[in-house]
Amino acid sequence: MNPQSIQDLLQKFTLFKDLSNEEMSSIVELAKSRRYKKGTHIFFQGDTLTNVYFIDQGAVKIYKTDIHGKEQIVNVLSPGQMFPHQGFFRQDNCPANVEVAEDAKLIYIPIHLFEIFLYNNPGTSVKLFKVLGDLIVDLQKRLEEQILHNTFEQIIMLILRLLDTHGTKIDEDSFILSTHFTNQELANMIGSSRETVSRTLSQLKKLKVVTTNDKGDLVFNKKGLEELF
Repeated sequence: MNPQSIQDLLQKFTLFKDLSNEEMSSIVELAKSRRYKKGTHIFFQGDTLTNVYFIDQGAVKIYKTDIHGKEQIVNVLSPGQMFPHQGFFRQDNCPANVEVAEDAKLIYIPIHLFEIFLYNNPGTSVKLFKVLGDLIVDLQKRLEEQILHNTFEQIIMLILRLLDTHGTKIDEDSFILSTHFTNQELANMIGSSRETVSRTLSQLKKLKVVTTNDKGDLVFNKKGLEELF
């Protein structure tokens, strides 16, 4: 991929959006792109962090496993987002596994060189702090959901959150998820069970806020889901 193409892709991200060509030149020299197939692991929990990644296409799943091998999904990231969020200015190992959830095209930059770039471009550092701050707010909201709401409500909140990040609008109130999630994966995002998610989706179908289209995709009435609270 030529430098101009990499610059065009990077400037879709908040961090680089307002940088001049001169400012971008130093980061473009460091960046490379690569395609990954679904199911590929970018790195595993405990691996040494070497690169920072920017998602141009596809989706990646960040998850951890307990001593029994049970999976807990921390997040599913989509185009326009970056990872890992931990590791900047620290010598940590990766705190979670990162797997490609949907065929992806990623741009990556060595972390130690990216950190030098941030030191030399304080404006971009401020934008990075905002990205990390938004992540903290999101994690706080998810913790509040688990503490203050029952499982039925948590599943609805999870669906609404996924519609914001992975949803495709098909009419005024109807959305489908552009990234496919199994019931088990949805359960793993909130520490529930596949059976509970399946039962909740059946309830939502009876309430007519979830339907199925001709392709078998679940169609969510976002307004209807929001009105259940």
